[in-house]
Amino acid sequence: MEILNRIASTLKTMRKDRNWSLDKASQETGVSKAMLGQIERAESSPTISTLWKIASGFNVPFSLFITDQESGYETSQTKTIHQSDNKIKVRPIFPFDAKLKCEIFLIELLPGCEHISSPHQPNVIEHVLVVEGSMEVFSNSHWTQLSKGQGLRFDACQPHGYRNISEQTSTIYDIIHYPSI
Repeated sequence: MEILNRIASTLKTMRKDRNWSLDKASQETGVSKAMLGQIERAESSPTISTLWKIASGFNVPFSLFITDQESGYETSQTKTIHQSDNKIKVRPIFPFDAKLKCEIFLIELLPGCEHISSPHQPNVIEHVLVVEGSMEVFSNSHWTQLSKGQGLRFDACQPHGYRNISEQTSTIYDIIHYPSI
């Protein structure tokens, strides 16, 4: 419940700071006005995909919603945001750093996981490094197979995604660089 309240509070604060109505926030994020209202009232837990849309629409890093920026770096808690995301586990290693303009996640893709992300803001770059197992990254309109020790850097302002078609968990580092934040 703590994560749900953090997401609700962060969304509400960002919207009010920008003086955006729910209509304006919906237009910017591609998330319905009704859903945004439910998230703000902590009545609904967004999926990871929905939260990425919100972060992109507000042009803020994803980790802003799931980490306590005041307490420093969190390295041990996996965040489960929505029950439908049971095949992907996201753990912030380093939340967004304004000086470096990046954030780093450790992500576990369980067998059968396929996660498609909406485009981020222009100039956002992702680096995916496989730590364990194998997986595929969708970028530039095709899937690229990666195995342990391999990585891929791509422009994240296009639809992109991750999938694990193997029978073992795949573990990756996801480094997201936001040059314009």
